[in-house]
Amino acid sequence: MTWGRTSQVTTVTALAVALGVSLVVCRIRVAGERRFRRLMIARERLALLSEAGARVGGTLDAARTAEELAEVAVDGFADHASVDLFDCVLQGEEPVLQPGMETITLRRTAQAGSAEAMGDVRTGDVVVYREGSAPTLGLVTGDPMLMRITGAAGAGMKAPHSALAVPLRARGVTLGAALFTRSGDRDPFDADDLLLAQEIGARAAVCVDNARRYTREHNTSLVLQRSLLPHVLSKLPAVEAATRYVPAGLHAGVGGDWYDVIPLSGARVALVVGDVVGHGVLAAATMGRLRAAVRTLADVDLPPDELLTHLDDIVTRFRTEMGGAQDGSCDARSDPGGIVATCLYMIYDPVSCRCVAARAGHPPPAVAGPGSAVEYLDIPAGPPLGVGGLPFETAELELPRGTLLALYTDGLIESPGHSPDEGLERLQKALSEPIPSLEAMCDHVLSTQAEGSSRDDVALVIVRTREFDATHAAAWELTEDLAEVAHARDLASSRLTGWDLRDLAFTAEVVVSELVTNAIRYGTGPVELRLIRQDTLICEVSDSSNTAPHLRRARMFDEGGRGLFIVAQLAERWGTRQRPDGKTIWAELALPEAA
Repeated sequence: MTWGRTSQVTTVTALAVALGVSLVVCRIRVAGERRFRRLMIARERLALLSEAGARVGGTLDAARTAEELAEVAVDGFADHASVDLFDCVLQGEEPVLQPGMETITLRRTAQAGSAEAMGDVRTGDVVVYREGSAPTLGLVTGDPMLMRITGAAGAGMKAPHSALAVPLRARGVTLGAALFTRSGDRDPFDADDLLLAQEIGARAAVCVDNARRYTREHNTSLVLQRSLLPHVLSKLPAVEAATRYVPAGLHAGVGGDWYDVIPLSGARVALVVGDVVGHGVLAAATMGRLRAAVRTLADVDLPPDELLTHLDDIVTRFRTEMGGAQDGSCDARSDPGGIVATCLYMIYDPVSCRCVAARAGHPPPAVAGPGSAVEYLDIPAGPPLGVGGLPFETAELELPRGTLLALYTDGLIESPGHSPDEGLERLQKALSEPIPSLEAMCDHVLSTQAEGSSRDDVALVIVRTREFDATHAAAWELTEDLAEVAHARDLASSRLTGWDLRDLAFTAEVVVSELVTNAIRYGTGPVELRLIRQDTLICEVSDSSNTAPHLRRARMFDEGGRGLFIVAQLAERWGTRQRPDGKTIWAELALPEAA
């Protein structure tokens, strides 16, 4: 604070003459008091700088850092403080000031102090810095400004009479500006106050820039995460599905949660949710690799337990490549090589309405049959992926048409201050609401999350099962007699006539004839023929042999070996899948355009 020096010296001199005290002694005492006063002011400013260092920048959030700067300034040396940042800074991008800009637009990010000094501008409003104004000049040049505000005396005791405009610059980039004012009978700002504000602003600017850079990295990770998740779900005949992915809060970082809905042969569908332990780009990248691996393994038509076994081997190889521990003692948050993940994999068949599922350290799915209460499926809990040591087991159950099934990650049921059991009860209650739309059900489930659950990301898949009746599927048992081949052709032709697919009858008969002949000739046990009509016509032949057929090109004088070659030429796709009691060979035929 500045003292009235002339009046003070005059007063002291008069007192000295009146009391007969030596003027020299009085002047020495006054000089000592001045030095003491300046030392106290310097000490207070150092303490304020130390306090600012402790209070500003405690989070990697630019808006919160701006609030902390305003609060420190009002508590220390200003009556009012406001902080304006470029919008792009709040989004993680670096602002660019073009030479000759007439106006500069910022966002009022924080303010504190007297309401009168705030005026009509509120936090979140756009602030326009006009050409030629002191704050604008400060932004362009990077120099702080000390301003005297005239006409404040007639405007009331709370009107500001002195102001400091301090550009917030870090690493050569201007991020915004801070404005500090004093009002009433408080002494105006001086050059020392300007230096103090500049030092505090410089420290805060570095914290804002750190938050900006963190936001940019977070956004980059989030873009990577979303690009690795399904963008649009394909239309599936087996289930009606709705999905959601909710990223974790800014401070938690991007997680490794993922989901997938994969069409399989025979009109079946695979439902997948998984979670890579940890946060950040590594977790997102690992998630993408695991999702791609699941897609590849699902395309081979592996059962859930075998698929998880292969996935466990893949995660173990990831850990080995990155030099991580092999005993599951660390995770991706503390050790890039300590990758651990969880996964739930389910296969639903709309013809039989049977579902087969296995899980690796993942929460169980919730299920609600038509007119039944919501419950959690009792699926054997295998170890997380990457830990190894124990086999995975499957559970098989029947899901009637219209059954509601919910798959989710632990971010939905776990939150600080709440046990997982409370989260499961909350989810159970939310799924019990009579909401017919699955999209609305997803939104409702997410709205019931406990406070603080944004610390982890959430993947959610809710499906309603469908059933194929006689208008879409037919199945027959055949004996192990080659005479049954002709009977199988007749059955297929008759069914296609009933489905109004006569134009496809000849092609289907050829395919059925070849597949049934191979099953009887080279397989064992009873043979089953199944036709499924959806977007394509699917022909399936099952037998009890585990030997998978191989496509080969027969030589000119070979009597056999052309069956699968013919099937491959007539079908859009064909393949084989293993079953617990044998195998199934399938082929998909394109429907006529009229169908």
